[in-house]
Amino acid sequence: MRAIKWLILIFVWLVLFLSVAVTWSLLNLPETESIQISRQPSITFLDKEGRIIASYGDIYGQSIQYKDLPEDLINAVIVTEDKRFFYHPGVDIKGIARALYINLKAGRILQGGSTITQQLAKNLFLTPERSFTRKLHELILSFWLEIRFSKEQILSIYLNRVYLGSGTYGVQAASEKYFNKKVEELNLYESALIASLLKAPSKYNPIANEKLSKIRTSKVLENMLKDGLISMKDVDQAKIKNNKYEKFTSAPKSTRYFVDWLLPRVKSYLGEIKEDLIVRTTLDVKLQEIAEGSVSTITGNYPSADQSALVALNINGGVIAMVGGRDYGDSQFNRVTQAQRQPGSAFKIFVYLAGLDNGYAPNDLMVDSEININGWSPKNYKKEYLGEIQLDQAFSKSINTIAVKLSENIGRESVIKMAKSLGISSPILNSPSLALGTSEVNLLELTAAYDVLANNGNGVFVHGIRSIENTSGKVLFMRKGQGPGKILDNDIVETMTRMMELTIQSGTGKNARINRPAAGKTGTSQSLRDAWFVGFTSDIVVGVWFGNDNDSPMENITGGTAPAILWKDFMSKAHAGTPSKSLNYTNIVNDDENKKRIERLIKKSKEIKKKKNVFDSILENFF
Repeated sequence: MRAIKWLILIFVWLVLFLSVAVTWSLLNLPETESIQISRQPSITFLDKEGRIIASYGDIYGQSIQYKDLPEDLINAVIVTEDKRFFYHPGVDIKGIARALYINLKAGRILQGGSTITQQLAKNLFLTPERSFTRKLHELILSFWLEIRFSKEQILSIYLNRVYLGSGTYGVQAASEKYFNKKVEELNLYESALIASLLKAPSKYNPIANEKLSKIRTSKVLENMLKDGLISMKDVDQAKIKNNKYEKFTSAPKSTRYFVDWLLPRVKSYLGEIKEDLIVRTTLDVKLQEIAEGSVSTITGNYPSADQSALVALNINGGVIAMVGGRDYGDSQFNRVTQAQRQPGSAFKIFVYLAGLDNGYAPNDLMVDSEININGWSPKNYKKEYLGEIQLDQAFSKSINTIAVKLSENIGRESVIKMAKSLGISSPILNSPSLALGTSEVNLLELTAAYDVLANNGNGVFVHGIRSIENTSGKVLFMRKGQGPGKILDNDIVETMTRMMELTIQSGTGKNARINRPAAGKTGTSQSLRDAWFVGFTSDIVVGVWFGNDNDSPMENITGGTAPAILWKDFMSKAHAGTPSKSLNYTNIVNDDENKKRIERLIKKSKEIKKKKNVFDSILENFF
């Protein structure tokens, strides 16, 4: 009798305690009607094919309704996280008891007892704090969610908010990150993989650990098979399809050079960023991988150069690959956009373009001989003089004396004007050494200037952003226009390009020869401090630079060695499997251009005598 009294007393006190605890918890529940989820807006960068290359902030995909979720995904999630989800009232007493038994038997925690509803309550309203109060709040809020929403709504809310690794929140963001597709398009294996991430997203995501991801995904498929949700044939077919996937990877680390260059531009286009953004770029992640590999491999063969850089543009000036240094982890300084270096002979295209514009022709003869301008006497790289030589040969062999004479004959102002018209924005010093590329430029602007020739004389605006939109699909920025229009006449483009082709075929750029038409120019600055090769095919314009950040000289590296070899390595791989095409210059010269050409010849005949320099006079008298 006394025992019964004690049991009744204990039961009364237990009920009283629970009543007080529940009442207190109800009074201190977090606000559920006006709950605000605070986070930084995210910016997701996509390459030209829509593949994610970088993201900042927390990435949330677009909300997906239950009816749009694949059946395989729903089944995979339920069998992995909460088998009795559609039957319990938010808290699964049977599940908790089962998990407790399994954990006690194993002597360690193997299963959790939280339902999907409890996890959602925790994610929406509670902090990660581990306490009895928080657990009590979780239980009460779970019942509230079950009363307020249907099971289908709870599951869709959960799957739209759950963290799934690699900075992604929600199944839509994860689907786009890992498979580059919408969640509605997921197949069985992909659905199982996403469900497998729920247990430990950072550990099991395929980018972090592909091997563990496969093991965990196979476990989910086995569980679905045991529960009769799929057949053994379905499992086998799913695993076969998985073997056909490309390797799960994030974008190459070097992509960060490109993204760092774009970030300030996103902010300048839109101002303060207050919502999640999707930035669609011009980058081709496959070409970026090739570029990173080429830079790493080739640069390693030249130990006297600590750094190298490569940038590739399409014909309209869009950046399709950018590697700003050997290793982004070691140095975030972007040698494509930030390093100002002397271009050496790579600057000579502006001298010769200005010469062609002033009436000179590639078969015109000039004399390669010693010159002296106010005590400055430039030398050729091989320390020898070839005497009388055609301009196209002088260009392909990169003869310094001829470039200087030509610059002095037509006037340095013409050379500077030509460089500026093609997009060189860095300051250019008006001095006799101008023709030899002593004024510093960066690799991006120099490569873009060559792009004008590849683009049939049409100017280009270098760009990396095609459009910016919010996650609802509203376009906030759209790039319009192709460039400033025609800059060089067709006949000048054709003549200059042929001279650049000759440079690769038999001149200083022979190491850049590939199995298709290409044009380019080498460049080497004083004391071998900088080495360049810039050139193009019918589709791609690529600039390469080698040097040391401390400006120290390299050993036996010129534009025709390491840069040309790197250029060839990248171009050969980038064009693999594509048909060879002629360069874009046209052979048709219209009547207007004929008239302009005649006017330039007349102008040359009148002005050349007025501007004849002392060196030509001496040579004429001598011969």
